[in-house]
Amino acid sequence: MGGCEGSRWRLLDSEREETTSEPQAPLLERQSAHWKNAVGFWLLGLCNNFSYVVMLSAAHDILRHERASGNQSHAVLLADILPTLIIKLLAPLGLHLLPYSPRVLVSGVCSAGSFILVAFSHSVAISLCGVVLASISSGLGEVTFLSLTAFYPRAVISWWSSGTGGAGLLGALSYLGLTQAGLSPQHTLLSMLGIPALLLASYFLLLTSPEPQDPGGEDEAETAARQPLIGSETSESKPGSSWNLSLQERWIVFKGLLCYIVPLVLVYFAEYFINQGLFELLFFRNTSLSHAQQYRWYQMLYQAGVFASRSSLRCFHIRFIWVLALLQCLNLAFLLADVLFTFLPSIYIVFLIILYEGLLGGAAYVNTFHNIALETSDQHREFAMAAACISDTLGISLSGVLALPLHDFLCQLP
Repeated sequence: MGGCEGSRWRLLDSEREETTSEPQAPLLERQSAHWKNAVGFWLLGLCNNFSYVVMLSAAHDILRHERASGNQSHAVLLADILPTLIIKLLAPLGLHLLPYSPRVLVSGVCSAGSFILVAFSHSVAISLCGVVLASISSGLGEVTFLSLTAFYPRAVISWWSSGTGGAGLLGALSYLGLTQAGLSPQHTLLSMLGIPALLLASYFLLLTSPEPQDPGGEDEAETAARQPLIGSETSESKPGSSWNLSLQERWIVFKGLLCYIVPLVLVYFAEYFINQGLFELLFFRNTSLSHAQQYRWYQMLYQAGVFASRSSLRCFHIRFIWVLALLQCLNLAFLLADVLFTFLPSIYIVFLIILYEGLLGGAAYVNTFHNIALETSDQHREFAMAAACISDTLGISLSGVLALPLHDFLCQLP
């Protein structure tokens, strides 16, 4: 009896193993695909902005070496922002004519070209061409990869945003560290040509093919509570399908996005008004840090705040982006008042405010695109992500128009 009973249990155990092992293979495949896409989008975000940050720092070094005038420094800012602005303005209208893979190739080639041009530059004009190529690479890459998130689980938006935040911090620190270690700006740039190669490898080798997938990582109650901004269709969509929308449909979707676009524009306007117009004027004499060191600390703390908050989506979500816009505008007003009346007693208070500024900016970015992904239908999500990309660049452009003249005016005050 004992032998028969033992064999029966062994038979039941083998049957149970067979029945439980069948769904394990698809589960393991889904987990593998999840981590491939997560790491892939993080690396895409890192590489897309990393090249831009590093190259722009190098361009400023070369302009100083060439004894560039203030007008030429302003030209760097124009070459930095105008190509990206043009690309993002045209993206919702005609970028669909170019499939994703060629767009990624163009972005990678432009990124590599910016490194090479600036590395071998012997004139301001060549340096500016490098800035333009970096701007094209960054702008085209952001539009492309954010649109591509429409065909993957929504969690990849958090990974993409975290990668872009890390680029600001790691890009500036790596360039500074290599040049401080004794490498010339030229050799530093040439040593970073692996970054565009990593971007291409992440897209072509790491990401899985876009397929209809479970969104994953979303609370069902939260998703059910959100009503799509436009359309409620759940029809299967494929890359490029949302570009078949008529102009009227695109306009309707765009109007629905304004509740997120306008606050994000305001966040970036206030943020870059502070960075471009006030950072150099927030100078404290009662510290051992030089003026240049204080400015570098401001930049590093700002980038650290951006990285932390762009990586925070898995911890908490913020639906009302206008609150972040209001807080960022209050930051601007407070720091502008200090520039005018110098009432803050310590630089460490400014350090905390600038860290807070970065936290607000990063949180506004990641939560804006997360909310858009939640509140748009599958049919419209690809277009919506591309259209909303204009927000940060438009805010930066408007701040540059006002911040630079204000900076010059404040410098002339007694």
